[in-house]
Amino acid sequence: QVQLVESGGGLVQPGGSLTLSCAASGSVFVISAMAWYRQAPGKERELVAIITSGGRTNYTDSVKGRFTISRGNAKYTVYLQMNSLKPEDTAVYYCNLDQWNPTRGRQNDYWGQGTQVTVSS
Repeated sequence: QVQLVESGGGLVQPGGSLTLSCAASGSVFVISAMAWYRQAPGKERELVAIITSGGRTNYTDSVKGRFTISRGNAKYTVYLQMNSLKPEDTAVYYCNLDQWNPTRGRQNDYWGQGTQVTVSS
């Protein structure tokens, strides 16, 4: 199985910046994409940003122009740079892995425990 660990969350004021990190380990094969999701209290988890193995990125409209997803130099790492943070960005942020397992096929249900991001004055 794959293990994902997120870090970098914290409390910041509106307009501030924060960078989240995610590291994957375990049975990692061929990665198709890595993504960041977030979940506010009592609400469903939503996609924030995604980056494919080819480097293509996509973002939800609410974070476009403010957030940047990128791959790290280290293997199986992904980052989310968040600028101009707003109170509505407050949520637990999770990273997700989508990969091809030669034996089991596509696997995309790997999640970390999340890191809390709170934007408040």
